[in-house]
Amino acid sequence: MDKSILFTPGKIGPLTLRNRTIRAAAFESMCPGNAPSEQLFNYHTSVAAGGIGMTNIAYAAVTQSGLSFERQLWMRPDIIPGLRKLTDAIHKEGAAASIQLGHCGNMSHKRICGCTPISASSGFNLYSPTIVRGMKQSEIASMARAYGEAVRLAREAGMDAVEIHAGHGYLISQFLSPYTNHRKDEYGGSLENRMRFMRMCMEEVMKAAGSDMAVTVKTNMRDGFKGGLEIDECLEVARTLQDQCGAHALVLSGGFVSRAPMYVMRGEMPIRTMAYYMPRGYLPIGIRMVGKYMIPSEPFKEAYFLEDALKFRKALHLPLIYVGGLVSRDKIEEVLNDGFEFVAMARALVNEPGFVNRMKEDEHARCDCGHSNYCIARMYSEDMVCHKNVKGLPECIVREIKRLEYK
Repeated sequence: MDKSILFTPGKIGPLTLRNRTIRAAAFESMCPGNAPSEQLFNYHTSVAAGGIGMTNIAYAAVTQSGLSFERQLWMRPDIIPGLRKLTDAIHKEGAAASIQLGHCGNMSHKRICGCTPISASSGFNLYSPTIVRGMKQSEIASMARAYGEAVRLAREAGMDAVEIHAGHGYLISQFLSPYTNHRKDEYGGSLENRMRFMRMCMEEVMKAAGSDMAVTVKTNMRDGFKGGLEIDECLEVARTLQDQCGAHALVLSGGFVSRAPMYVMRGEMPIRTMAYYMPRGYLPIGIRMVGKYMIPSEPFKEAYFLEDALKFRKALHLPLIYVGGLVSRDKIEEVLNDGFEFVAMARALVNEPGFVNRMKEDEHARCDCGHSNYCIARMYSEDMVCHKNVKGLPECIVREIKRLEYK
């Protein structure tokens, strides 16, 4: 691997990373009170010390109405000192710091976000479950400005970059997708209209980012179900982000959390684990009864998004960040050789924060993540932790993990 670019510097807009690795913006569930915690600090500094080029804190709601979990960041002035402490520590380890900014739209509940959840259109979201209110035109403009204000707060916190979440069925994605956007005004109908809110948000984001902050955007390559966005429209969204919005790089993903969650993560959701960590009540009972029908499995393989991502690589010229199923240096090298400037990992670094450093020592390094998705199931109620780092698991969960481990 003499010609490998893995451990060479790479540029995203005005930012240069020490290597081509990024800790993907996967929700950590480590922010009780919607503020950074010591646990969040320890996790991201361990990943930075483990050799990553840039670690991405996830996900931070741009307004209180954008919160989808109780243990999620909400960008506001009083959390900036805590974030500044974290970015200083990340920089001390030689890595860059980024934060994912977004709004969950309809994927919340009044007890979490403090209001009736909002979206592109009114309806009912079974994911929460809750009634959803379509946004008024006056709210759309102010929400776009909230994205810009969140970027300004990120700058104050010492972030080198921001990642705007425009995929996975979050608010921008809800405007883009015909599945959730049924508006009859200039924000609905044609793809050009459905992209209007995204363009407004990006205008505010780029204005706030200025000339010295990198801006990446997580965008879908497919929504992952019939009636959602398919690859042709997603390519148009990507071209718009490149040619009209000024994004410095795109993170290529797919899936819709409220409709096709395992298309994002692949594998099977460990239903028993998910129910075990939930507070007692009707919800864990319902999850045990119908969870496997509500959250259908998707086959896992290494680099599961690569086939679609190669089509985007062929169509675009801006830097692309590949994410999805990377657990070995061999596959990472393959992805980089296919023309992607950066690779992003999440579960591999939950399993082993020092995986990047180990890849330096071993050309065929492979992390020990078995993709049972225990960390994901636990994340909905507790912190995101690999089962290999948890002692005293109940035997029923141990059996479920063994059944679901990817071989």
